[in-house]
Amino acid sequence: MIVSSAFAGKRYAILGLARSGMAALESLHASGAELLAWDNREELRESVADKATIADPLTSDLTGYDAIVVSPGVPLNGQPIAQKAAADGVPIIGDIELFSQARNDLPPHRVVGITGTNGKSTTTALIHHILASAGVPSLMGGNIGVPILSQEPLPEGGVYVLELSSYQIDLTQSLDCDVALLLNISPDHLDRYDGFDGYAASKARLFDMLGSDHVAIFASADEKTRLALQGLRDLGRVQNIIDTSSAEIDGQADWPSLQGPHNLQNVIAAVATVEALGIAEEQWRPALESFTGLAHRMERVAEASGVLFVNDSKATNPASTGPALGAYPKIHWILGGLPKSDTLTECEPFYRNVVKAYTIGEAGPMFGKLLADKMPVESCEMILTAVQQAAANARPGEVVLLSPACASFDQFRDFEARGECFRTAVNSVIENDLIGTANSEVIQ
Repeated sequence: MIVSSAFAGKRYAILGLARSGMAALESLHASGAELLAWDNREELRESVADKATIADPLTSDLTGYDAIVVSPGVPLNGQPIAQKAAADGVPIIGDIELFSQARNDLPPHRVVGITGTNGKSTTTALIHHILASAGVPSLMGGNIGVPILSQEPLPEGGVYVLELSSYQIDLTQSLDCDVALLLNISPDHLDRYDGFDGYAASKARLFDMLGSDHVAIFASADEKTRLALQGLRDLGRVQNIIDTSSAEIDGQADWPSLQGPHNLQNVIAAVATVEALGIAEEQWRPALESFTGLAHRMERVAEASGVLFVNDSKATNPASTGPALGAYPKIHWILGGLPKSDTLTECEPFYRNVVKAYTIGEAGPMFGKLLADKMPVESCEMILTAVQQAAANARPGEVVLLSPACASFDQFRDFEARGECFRTAVNSVIENDLIGTANSEVIQ
């Protein structure tokens, strides 16, 4: 794990002992810090009783503490912990800020920070893959994979590749990335912010922490990303600013796990990032072909009887689903769940690629009405039914795509569980030879 003398003898309160909270506790304890910890789950409290004082920060005197460490999942707007921190004069931080404060004790390295509404995980994994393919020691963490504090420090010359959500940026004050990348900004998580402007400002804060000699990359032409770009230019503080929104790159047909216009944007941004780190084209281009992608993100689950099944369960809003529809010419589209929007505006330019839509979940009736005069629509409610119907209707050369444009919480624990349900349903229709059997009885 990552430890640092910067934490020795200091006092921290840790609220939440899930993955990032537990990683922070272990790192701080190993570094010689004095800890108070709390989680609503008794078993987690008991598991750290030998390393921390077990007490609720909300009912403890935190005067003199160096920080309250909270999980990114803990909302700060109007929450008691924010009021408590202000009353006791204690900053609220997260594990990424702890990583930033520990950097001076790490072997010389560089950090890449990636944020944006859509595409963060794929771009983070792609940058990590390119670096590893080029022989550069690399770790990825933040909002993806294993918490960064739990991982072993890189040797000299290594690169930490961090996916950063707006929540994590909110809890970070001093992370000076060597390369900071903003992919795009579209409305999301507005329950945590003072409207869309507040959410966009949270993303842009990544550049407030950027050193003047480091690199800022902006990948999209959307309004909020352009405002962030222009704002940084107007300040005149950061000299190396790269705009990839109109850049082009050839060869996408050779990258099977990076199809669709959104993935082309991700590739262009990733290439700009690794080139800023000194990676040449003869190193990054072969890595694009060997990249296998991430589960639940335009994941090619199976191909049978000439029909491709793609799991894009991570597409939890219309802005991320729209480009997915642009990836293939003939799609049987499974959509629905817990809606974040009452429109599908970002999907409309790609309706021509949809053979038929199959609606599921809470948003199903609403989406059915929105799409009824645009394409054939079938109300299915459940993913298993939708996969069965789509597979029965699909013909060779067509694609069955789960890209819900919704959160999963109406029917599933998270988008991963939804994606696994899709995978199971796909395996079922293949095993039962249901592909292309539109006029046959479908298993109920």
